[in-house]
Amino acid sequence: MGTSKETPVDRDTKKKDDSVYLRRKITLLRAISLTVGTIIGSGIFISPKGVLKNSGNIGLSLIIWVACGVLSMFGALSYADIGTTIKKSGGHYIYLLETLGPLPAFLRLWAEFVMIRPANIAVVTLAFGRYLIEPIFVPCNAPAVVVKLISVIGIACIIALNCWSVSWSANFQTAFTALKLVALVLIIVPGINTLVQGHNENFQNAFDTSSLALDKIPLAFYSGMFAFGGWFYITFVTEEIINPERNIPLTVIISLTVVTIGYLLANVAYYTILTAEEVLGSDAVAVSFAEKTLGQFSPVIPILVAMSCFGALNGGIFASSRMLFAASRENQWPPLFAMIHIRRHTPLPALILMTPLIILMISIGDLYGLLNFYSFSRWLFMGLVTLGLIIHSHRYPDLPRPFKVPMVIPLIFTIMSLFIVGMSLYSDPINTGIGCAFTLSGLPVYYLTVQKSRLPRQFVDVFNRLTVKLQILMEVVPQEIKTY
Repeated sequence: MGTSKETPVDRDTKKKDDSVYLRRKITLLRAISLTVGTIIGSGIFISPKGVLKNSGNIGLSLIIWVACGVLSMFGALSYADIGTTIKKSGGHYIYLLETLGPLPAFLRLWAEFVMIRPANIAVVTLAFGRYLIEPIFVPCNAPAVVVKLISVIGIACIIALNCWSVSWSANFQTAFTALKLVALVLIIVPGINTLVQGHNENFQNAFDTSSLALDKIPLAFYSGMFAFGGWFYITFVTEEIINPERNIPLTVIISLTVVTIGYLLANVAYYTILTAEEVLGSDAVAVSFAEKTLGQFSPVIPILVAMSCFGALNGGIFASSRMLFAASRENQWPPLFAMIHIRRHTPLPALILMTPLIILMISIGDLYGLLNFYSFSRWLFMGLVTLGLIIHSHRYPDLPRPFKVPMVIPLIFTIMSLFIVGMSLYSDPINTGIGCAFTLSGLPVYYLTVQKSRLPRQFVDVFNRLTVKLQILMEVVPQEIKTY
């Protein structure tokens, strides 16, 4: 028998299969699971207290929840527009780099690494630890040290999973998204059923203005928007999405519609069963709700909520590591973090880098302080991204835009984001001021490190040798195939 000759196409295919790069493994279902699964984390189970506290009454708090959903949809549609035009992974960072220049992009990256990402993940991780361990200590509160220990173990497992396999992380995300939807259903169904039976006494005087403080409204938005946080993660992994021009817009439209309706119904269910005073007095609103509605099955809710947080952590870690990866590839971060494991095909160094600061933030442990602390920078830069979209579209009017939104949508999102940022400096000057200071601390770092000519030659040589040693230790190499 004759042997078949290997064609050039076969050789190219084999070479590509053996090459080290981030592969397109995220289907539409996985993209929706990533987005929904990252949005629905701890937020809907802890944020109702923060929204109600700062809005002053039940009626306004429900309006704020709807407004947060609409505002998130505007932001997500804007990101889908720019994400299908600039086809690089990296989300906020890449869009700022391409539209407003390297300095705003670096400051976003700096704020992400030293503040936004560790604090955000710490908030969700602490919620995971609290909900998982709380049923064991009922009727007492779980010791803070135990909650933090469980939180650290949980985040270590998530990072290890993401270092091991992209496919496993994606499948894990899909499974846990289904679990968190079950948790929402277990809250919505008994609450709405009670409301339909005529128990609407908690909605009497829903718009009582006795506790209303207009300067606290931005902080109510912070709590609400925290619960919607994650709609932008899909643009962090653009290069790994199959058919991104189609799947990114579909993902954000489907995901935000499902989540907004689910959140509104969940809050109506909470307020049907719990009075405003009970919501404000509870550290775990979903647990208080379950104790009144599910009886002996109430421990199921905190476990499901803990699993919901666990899934959100997986999505957040999976996506945010790609920002560091993209920044390193653009020469604004050490080159080690643009490297990929030779067998696992995961961005191992970028994943490991986030661990120490996350653990530090977990040790701080103040959920609402952390929330206000990082929200300033997050919203400032999201507003700048959509401003950059407006500028970019006017600067390059003939550039192909597979998914184009009316400019009024990013304009509204930009104005609202910058308004919330400005008001928060007035409402909570300490935490937001610290957030602002941390962001501006990136300026000297940018001028001393990103502009390499300012670094002593000896330092550069030592740094390069250390990079090679770590590269060998981690078994990582630069990406071998361009994916954008």
